[in-house]
Amino acid sequence: MLENQGDLYNHESLVAAVKSADVVISAVGYTQLPDQTHIISAIKEAGNVKRFLPSEYGNDVDRVHAVEPAKLIFAGKARIRRAIEAEGIPYTYVSSNFFAGHFLASLGQIGVTGLPTDNVLIMGDGNVRAIFAAEEDVGTYTIKAVDDPRTLNKILYLRPPSNILSHNELVSLWEKKVGKRFERVYIPEDEVLKKIQESAIPLNIRMSISHSVWVKGDHTNFEIDPSFGVEATELYPDVKYTTVDEYLNKLL
Repeated sequence: MLENQGDLYNHESLVAAVKSADVVISAVGYTQLPDQTHIISAIKEAGNVKRFLPSEYGNDVDRVHAVEPAKLIFAGKARIRRAIEAEGIPYTYVSSNFFAGHFLASLGQIGVTGLPTDNVLIMGDGNVRAIFAAEEDVGTYTIKAVDDPRTLNKILYLRPPSNILSHNELVSLWEKKVGKRFERVYIPEDEVLKKIQESAIPLNIRMSISHSVWVKGDHTNFEIDPSFGVEATELYPDVKYTTVDEYLNKLL
């Protein structure tokens, strides 16, 4: 049982906590992302950590085409990556794309609470594909990756084949389950960008992340090259992940 607790803002306590672990997994929220430099310093001083996994769990921040304010957040995550690499700390970056619990509860809509009753708001033409992963599956793949030599100094992408869907496909899947058709309201990109600029935090953050995915295709517009990344479901075929289809059944 690990008993050492470290305070992110107390270097000595953080070093003591890090010294008692082989692997450090960060799960700080977006307001504390820049403060992960404290963890990097502690890891460097402790000198015993075999792997560091910074707080990521979304888009691959080195391959995004985001607008503000998501652009700023992604750039902050990328700076943490560069700081880790500059210090020569062994790492794995987890790119899990959309959390199913967060995005499927509103059927991929942003600024809407709950599932659709009459219409569905769709950014762009609805044909760009996004990737979903259940939160517990993200946890499972992350733990499997921590001591796997194949994930050392690589990005671990979660691309479960059954969970790569366009917004139109997602809506069709839900329509089939509930036996009802919904009016699809397509929001053109210029209107999306205007809404982002006019919205306050945190809505503008969520909308700009969704724009990066649903309009710019930042989950699926690149191939995973072995030089920088590996794919979780290929590495760990024994893990039975939750499909979008199964997840939607829970919402019925």
